[in-house]
Amino acid sequence: MTFGVYFHVPFCTVRCGYCDFNTYTSTELGPGATPESYLDTALRELALMPKREVDTVFVGGGTPTQLPAADLVGFLTALRDHAGLEAGAEVTTEANPDSVTLASLTELREGGFTRISFGMQSAVPHVLSMLDRTHKPENVPKAVAWAREAGFEQVSVDLIYGTPGETIDDWRCTVEAALELEPDHISAYALIVEDGTAFSRKVRTGEVTIPSDDETSDKYLLADAAFEAAGLAWYELSNWAKPGGECRHNIGYWNGSEWWGVGPGAHSFLDGERWWNVKHPLAYAQRLTAGESPKADGEFPTAAERHLEQVMLQIRMREGIDLSLLNKADQQVAAGLLEPVEGSQPPKVRLTREGRLLADLVTRNVT
Repeated sequence: MTFGVYFHVPFCTVRCGYCDFNTYTSTELGPGATPESYLDTALRELALMPKREVDTVFVGGGTPTQLPAADLVGFLTALRDHAGLEAGAEVTTEANPDSVTLASLTELREGGFTRISFGMQSAVPHVLSMLDRTHKPENVPKAVAWAREAGFEQVSVDLIYGTPGETIDDWRCTVEAALELEPDHISAYALIVEDGTAFSRKVRTGEVTIPSDDETSDKYLLADAAFEAAGLAWYELSNWAKPGGECRHNIGYWNGSEWWGVGPGAHSFLDGERWWNVKHPLAYAQRLTAGESPKADGEFPTAAERHLEQVMLQIRMREGIDLSLLNKADQQVAAGLLEPVEGSQPPKVRLTREGRLLADLVTRNVT
């Protein structure tokens, strides 16, 4: 079974209003949890990880490239020395287009990173402004060109649709701009308003209005058709890739593989246990400096819980899910929401295009 490592970098220049991730601006943390000291802290946790060879690494955040490239390479080097990386390992970092240079990308590539995912989100200035994104649209193609020049094997861009005030033409502009970059991979996520975010307060007070489900569905279908026409096939509900461009690290999550998470709030799954670290970077640093585990709590999911999770994740995949794991799947096939995967053994079914629009409903109906 594959084994991945996730490294969480919690720092951002600005906290976006829609973001529910465990992220902080550098100035709000104070001494003991600074970007300058973060690598040393993370390496203390890495030393606790079993010495098991790793085949995928994903550095997320936050904005990982808020750290110097030398620190990200330093983490990868320490991981390689501690546990080893398989030949051909996939090593990804997320990046804000404004937080990289040709020199920093070259340093990352030469240090062992193979894949980079840029947070493009939109090509339309007023949409980026609504999302509190700080980069300029014209900086995305510049960053992608630098990544290609630096020699990255795969370049991905992340998009968000359904932002208040975003028209269908705005979204079409974003989709076309993303395809002009000729990326190997595109992720496109519908904006979700999470409780406790600045966006949720604006929605509650009527300051902004979230688009209707019909409009959001239209945007998904527009993107799916455009991506497929450009040679990027959907392989997961919100992800499209050229052949061989799929994110192997994320596929590991969806298929129930094991991983170790490093960083404040990071989750891990190993030997049947799922656990998570303390969320605040200062508490995380204090524990590790004191020689203590950063683990906040954990659980051993029951067989029923594991089954439900397996269905929820694998039903999102184009490769399909084993028919024997589902209840009343024939009803969903008859409704045009699931379809047999031709030639699969054991028999599998997968979501149709209409089914992808109603994935949560289909999941409820078959569990």
